[in-house]
Amino acid sequence: MLKISKVDVGSVGEELQLNIGDEILSFDGYPAEDLLDYLYYDEQEYFVMEVKSGEEVVEFEVEKETDETLGLTFQSDNLQVKTCRNDCIFCFVAQMPEGMRDTLYVKDDDYRQSFLCGNYVTLTNVSDRELDRIIRLKLSPLYVSVHVTDGEIRKKMLRNRFADRILDQLKALSDAGIVINTQVVLVRGVNDGQVLQKTLTDLSGIEGVKSCAVVPCGITRYREGLTEIADYDMQSSAEVIALVKRFNDGIGRNFAIIADDFYLKAQAPVEPFEFYGDFDQLENGVGMNAFFLHEFRRVLTKKHYDKTFLIVTGVASKPLIETAAKTTEAYCEGLKIYVEAVENRFFGSTVTCTGLLVGKDVAEFVEKFPYHYDELVLSSAMLNAEKTLFLDDMTVEELSEKVGKKIRILPCDGAGFFNGLTSDKKESDENE
Repeated sequence: MLKISKVDVGSVGEELQLNIGDEILSFDGYPAEDLLDYLYYDEQEYFVMEVKSGEEVVEFEVEKETDETLGLTFQSDNLQVKTCRNDCIFCFVAQMPEGMRDTLYVKDDDYRQSFLCGNYVTLTNVSDRELDRIIRLKLSPLYVSVHVTDGEIRKKMLRNRFADRILDQLKALSDAGIVINTQVVLVRGVNDGQVLQKTLTDLSGIEGVKSCAVVPCGITRYREGLTEIADYDMQSSAEVIALVKRFNDGIGRNFAIIADDFYLKAQAPVEPFEFYGDFDQLENGVGMNAFFLHEFRRVLTKKHYDKTFLIVTGVASKPLIETAAKTTEAYCEGLKIYVEAVENRFFGSTVTCTGLLVGKDVAEFVEKFPYHYDELVLSSAMLNAEKTLFLDDMTVEELSEKVGKKIRILPCDGAGFFNGLTSDKKESDENE
């Protein structure tokens, strides 16, 4: 049920004399569960809509052009997050320390957010009726955490006795025209090696599966009482890269794409920009370095800016950021940039990405930095959506006061990096 809170003037909804407080009960006989039903049918030319107005239930036969809209807003989108029913041996949320804000402990596994936001889902909590709904509403593309296609291994990894249906689910979605991007979170000695080979073979054989990201599981220092997991090192990372390369060469396309973390641990160069195609897995840490450098080089231009910056980054990102910083100095006369990597004491040294650095670790490092600089520079990846809060609830303002420096926040892309370091103007101002 969707309860109307607003009807746009001049819309099809106004023509139908829908009112605030009316409730949409169904579309074409299917319950109006959430906003996705409305978004789908609002793009259709003809459908039957059942509406409750007061005590009366009215059935409308709606006929409109595809570019016309019902023009409705609802009191609630009914998209409350569906949570995860798994207990994965590698779950990152299970490795979070106590005392952090509540939202950081939410284990979402919602196929609707997969379609809307690109979140990864396991499909273990999706019923046959919900699978039919995905197909009926054409929720494509979806992002699916497969991890392994062997049903018995998947049940053990996810610790869910219903986790062995994944291949049947993917085939059903594919047969209905749903495009799927998948991921395999590798646990060393569990789903890598020949198990990974089989997983990639199974997935690449399904027409609708467009890609498979191969990423390492995150390991924090908060694993007391959890399954023992070994981290990937230089040699084992190189073995993963070699296996995936052989697989892609064997099928003649770049189906499996490896997270940048593996290349960094193997001390190997990432793939060229063209390798990643449409960058479907960019938010998954796959191809980030190649994309960053491509966008960075695209905006390089000679400038003058008298400023000295200290950039603080994660251990894994330092080589990339240092390279970009040196190039930026060469293009911008008067600019000096220090780049320093901060060890993650909060989550543990095995966590090396910039996005998981917390305010306390940054502050302790910066307070000991011996050289003069004008501003501290941080990546927006460390912060919440509003760019105000670190994972440990320290605010940017509190950090600024603590270290006695103005803080400049840069976007995660290469163009924003160069533009943000070479002018007082915001990137949005320069693009106007």
